[in-house]
Amino acid sequence: MDTFALVVTILVALFFTYTNGFHDSANAIATSVSTRALTPRAALAMAAVMNLAGAFLGSGVAKTVSEGLIETPAGSKGMGILFSALVGAIVWNLVTWYFGLPSSSSHALFGGMVGAALAGGTEVIWNGVLDKVVIPMFISPVVGLVAGYLVMTAIMWIFRRANPHKAKRGFRIAQTVSAAGMALGHGLQDAQKTMGIVVMALVISGHETYGDPIPVWVKIACALMLSLGTYAGGWRIMRTLGRKIIELDPPQGFAAETTGAAIMFTTAYLFKAPVSTTHVITSAIMGVGATKRVNAVRWGVAKNIVLGWFITMPAAAIVAACAYGIVNLLFL
Repeated sequence: MDTFALVVTILVALFFTYTNGFHDSANAIATSVSTRALTPRAALAMAAVMNLAGAFLGSGVAKTVSEGLIETPAGSKGMGILFSALVGAIVWNLVTWYFGLPSSSSHALFGGMVGAALAGGTEVIWNGVLDKVVIPMFISPVVGLVAGYLVMTAIMWIFRRANPHKAKRGFRIAQTVSAAGMALGHGLQDAQKTMGIVVMALVISGHETYGDPIPVWVKIACALMLSLGTYAGGWRIMRTLGRKIIELDPPQGFAAETTGAAIMFTTAYLFKAPVSTTHVITSAIMGVGATKRVNAVRWGVAKNIVLGWFITMPAAAIVAACAYGIVNLLFL
């Protein structure tokens, strides 16, 4: 039964990574597709490959997820908590994907972990949740907004005398690089979050202890599922990010992607903080758009997106707590 519970939990974790891929693929490529720098299929293929590569670039975020947010619960109850956390995250991902709302898969997962832990009577490491999740959740969009604005302002000043058509053509080519950087950062951040959950499952089942390196098969499985999900594409969310917030041109797309990628690499390597790729790129797009004129950004759409950010953690927590109640009733 324990082996069966472990296998089921790992499979559900990999399915979560798949939903993360098609939910968040828009983050990496919406801007380059909307500016026609890349065709949708080429963009998705490139993003899938870079997601795969990004997953192997570090393990700091995985360590934060597996050790820093909730105390590792024991036995079958622990596996039930992990399973319920993943169900909460998956349900919220599917709901927000259906409505085309670019909410954060990461915060759905963290909300699911907290909700399932509270329902299962496991201690939540509130300091870790505050330092590694809540504070970055508020700071990263502000940094994205300001940095996006400054990067775009610098580009406009540097290329102020350039031929507009030549400049746009150049930035369209440059966007393939910035979109690749964004997808690499997405792999670095989001594949590691699932690795952290799988490591927790292996620790609970006695197959691993904390401090052991992440098994290569875990890295490969998480990276592949994220890549497959990315290649499946998240067209609904892509429309929201690429068109509805603001109509982007290639220099703006390049500025937004460069800003987003820089923030993701910085937070992963310096702070080992699992930030949301959704929050980062959306706020960068808003910052870039505001350089045109403030009312060029459709703030009504932006307001709905930000509202979605704030309700993601509590909503996923509630779904996960309900899922744990059902699991406890039927299996524990």
